[in-house]
Parts: sequence; C-alpha cells; structure tokens
Amino acid sequence: MFEQLGLIGCGLMGGSFALAMKKAGLVKRVVGYSKSPSTTDRARQLGVIDVEAPSALLAVAGADIVLVAVPVAATEATLKSIKHLVTPQMLVMDVGSTKADVVQAAQRALRDQFGSFVPAHPITGREVSGVEHAEADLYRGRQVILTPTERTLAAHLRCAEELWTRLGCRVTSMAPEAHDAAFAAVSHLPHLLAFAMMQSVIRQENSDYILSLAGTGFRDFTRIAASDPKMWRDILRANRDEVLAQSQLFKQALQGLEDAMRASSDQPLEDLITLASHTRAHWRMGAQRGHKDA
Repeated sequence: MFEQLGLIGCGLMGGSFALAMKKAGLVKRVVGYSKSPSTTDRARQLGVIDVEAPSALLAVAGADIVLVAVPVAATEATLKSIKHLVTPQMLVMDVGSTKADVVQAAQRALRDQFGSFVPAHPITGREVSGVEHAEADLYRGRQVILTPTERTLAAHLRCAEELWTRLGCRVTSMAPEAHDAAFAAVSHLPHLLAFAMMQSVIRQENSDYILSLAGTGFRDFTRIAASDPKMWRDILRANRDEVLAQSQLFKQALQGLEDAMRASSDQPLEDLITLASHTRAHWRMGAQRGHKDA
C-alpha cells in the first residue's frame, strides 16, 4: 500500500493507472498535475485524482510513488522539475513507448537519484486520448516491459514488478535498446504504415469516394492512424534509427510480394501469403512463437 501517488500527466495512461491503483487498493491518495489546468480539474471531477497540484514538483511533494505519464520528448524536462524532491525511498516510473531515450533523459535529469527510476512500458493504449477515456482495467491482462539498468535499485525493481503484477499485468524485463528494436517492428512501424496508408488514399483526387467504399478491413488496418499526432511524432523521432531499419525490411518484403505478383506462376505469391497467413493465425499476444498457451 502506497500513501500517495504523485501523478504527472492526467491523460489516458496516467489516469488509468491512478484508477487501477485505487481499484486495487494500492494507494490512499492521488495528487495530480497536468500542463493544462482544465485537464487536472477534469481529472479531479471524474475521481481520477483526489487533489490538484499547481506544478509537477508539488504533485511529487509527499509522494512515495510517482508516475510520469507525459510525451517521451517531455520526460527530461519533467524529471528535472521534480529532481529536488526525489528520494531513494521514492519509486518513480514512466509509461513511455520508447526506452533508450527515456533512460538517457532520466540519467541526465535525476543524476544521483537515477536509481529510484524504473522505466516501464505498458503494452496497452487506445487510439483515443484524454482523461475522459481513462479506465481502471486498461492495464489488466496486458504485458508491461520494465527496462532497468545496472544503476536501478533492486528494491525498486522488485516493487515495480509486484505493483504491475497486482494490477493484473504480465511483467517482463529487458534492456532499453532491445526494447526499442523490438517495438520498432511490432508497434512503431505499424503506426507509420497506418499513417502512410491514410496518406496514400487522401492524396488521390477521388479520396472521399474511395473512403466511402471502405469496409472492415480498411477500418481495422488504419485504426491506429487516429492516434495522437504529437505523441506519435515524438515516438517516431525518438526511435528513428530502429524504425527506419524496420521500414527497410518492410520495403524488401513488399518488393518480394510485388515481384511474386509479376511472376508467371501463381505459386510464389501463394507461398508468401500462406506463410504470413499461417503465422498470423497461430500468433497469440504475449506468447513466444512455438509456444502453445496452456
């Protein structure tokens, strides 16, 4: 049980974390701060937070756990603003979708108190944003990736693992660089492709007519294109090298399919589609390939 959660960023992710902590009985009080006062006020009205703080620093005052739920590009400035109140007893986490840049930012900002920081990435979210969409069960049943370093305090890492587990999550740890390489493939590139797909349609003269004909396949493929533009601008730029590397691999795979379409035989194209179809049909979220769910 924590006495006080200092929540910096009262949007979808931060708000859902606060609601989940309350529902699980893991925190007595939540003090929240958002850059927009209207967001903080709305969070209090909705019962997401108990007390509004006028600054990030005052949100942290008296807290024994802090969640930084801001765009990844704002991580360093946010951590610098609270550095003077971070103690070795305080658990500080983030929920950013990139980790190498966040770890580097935290090292620069927190310096001697960096050991209190446990980088976290809950594999969840929605294409909508805002505290109005926060829900207590957003994290339940989801995977959470922790990316500790050699300076992360062992007690804080254990505390973070137990906390996320009690919120109903499956917890995994990996190196920040390995995280960013993997999620460039399975999260960041898919968003880039969804944005590109929408661009390719809306730039056509008869785009309105084309979109009026679209069905569930197009809807499902492009759902994540409705994600928050500024957040995904920051993520794609922060993990640029890894995403661009995955983009090259995608272009190679697309070229292979195009070459198969031009081939005189049907078999090369069918083989490529069969491989993709079989792999997708047997894929289960959170399960390693070749492992069967119990």
